[in-house]
Amino acid sequence: MTAPAAPGGLLDVSGLSVHHGQLQALREVSLEVPAGHIHAMIGANGAGKSTLLRTIAGLHRPSAGSIRLDGADITGLRPERRVAAGIALVPEGRRLFPSLSVQENLQVGATSARPGRWNLEAIYDLFGWMRDRRQQRAAQLSGGEQQAVAIGRALAANPRVLLLDELSLGLAPVVVRQIYALLPQLAASGVTILLVEQDVSQALAVASHVHCLLEGRITLAGPPAELTGAQIEQAYFGVAAAANGDATRSAAAVAGTGSPEADQSPGVST
Repeated sequence: MTAPAAPGGLLDVSGLSVHHGQLQALREVSLEVPAGHIHAMIGANGAGKSTLLRTIAGLHRPSAGSIRLDGADITGLRPERRVAAGIALVPEGRRLFPSLSVQENLQVGATSARPGRWNLEAIYDLFGWMRDRRQQRAAQLSGGEQQAVAIGRALAANPRVLLLDELSLGLAPVVVRQIYALLPQLAASGVTILLVEQDVSQALAVASHVHCLLEGRITLAGPPAELTGAQIEQAYFGVAAAANGDATRSAAAVAGTGSPEADQSPGVST
């Protein structure tokens, strides 16, 4: 049974549909993320997870539906106006400026910043290694360190809603654990988080609410404690995949063990 979305959302997505040319990437997606909560969007490659975050950030135009932030309709706002309103995206692949220093990348994030606690010193306090290496070029950092700078760059905008796209992609498990350990601290500071993740175990461990996307539709939603492994597996792969008993894919999705070629540098220790 699918649980309803949590009520009283700071971020409210209603009936959102998105097309990439003739391909429909999202189909009437609705969800509410309450202030100060961490919501996770899980699903396989191609499910529409990144499209959802990029549409909320203003990088894709929806073909139907609406996006509201604290009751205000932001569906038609340009991306920079959404940053000023309080939405910041950490994109898949980090997308830092490799020739700029750590500090310069953070300053880029502050270009349209709202007033708030997340100045450079606060970000350096969050990531203990960063202050001493603030003049180092981003291209010289490990993957985990680059992910930390990407998060810091988004925080520099003082967001109300932080969108995190595939935090664990290409990173060693120890780095992933360090990054995820920071998320409850960010939520406690007042930042609302919507994250996209293929590592189901990490998402379930940190989220207050989880949604599963399959072929552009939400197939399951609810608090992790109320969802069984069988429900998550069926929603993740669909009824046909679950009926076929694809144990290898199921185990990989639920365990979230990562790739042996993943970055082995911790880099985000606080």
